[in-house]
Amino acid sequence: MPTIAWWLLALPLIAGACLPLQAGINGQLARQVSSVLAAGLISFTVGSLALLLLVLWQREIPGLDVLRGVRWWQWCGGFLGVFFIVTAAYAGTRVGALLFMALVIAGQLGMALLLDHFGWAGFREAPISLGKLLGVLAIIAGIWLIRRG
Repeated sequence: MPTIAWWLLALPLIAGACLPLQAGINGQLARQVSSVLAAGLISFTVGSLALLLLVLWQREIPGLDVLRGVRWWQWCGGFLGVFFIVTAAYAGTRVGALLFMALVIAGQLGMALLLDHFGWAGFREAPISLGKLLGVLAIIAGIWLIRRG
């Protein structure tokens, strides 16, 4: 197995740690503005402005010819982001950070298992194994334990 740079392991760990914080912040924002959808819009507007500044700073603006070649399904990532942000703003503070994130992780790992198995969305094929399946089932068992606690 090739050696992976430490920062490639640290970045997803830090990004993952930010998710429950983001869910709580957006939940509070939704309460403040009395709308989950408006909170999502505000969150995406701030994020879009930050990305626009970074793209302009890096001078990485794609040309129209490149954009014309984008497949329809490649535009859908933004819809998935909206779904997550709105769900987090609505459900996160209602079910609690721990249960919310356990459910998110179970969903992520279940989808990741399928993406790797079939090689969808550009991931390399890696068949489902008993160990991988047991790992996802352990997360589901963790959800059950969290709900009982």
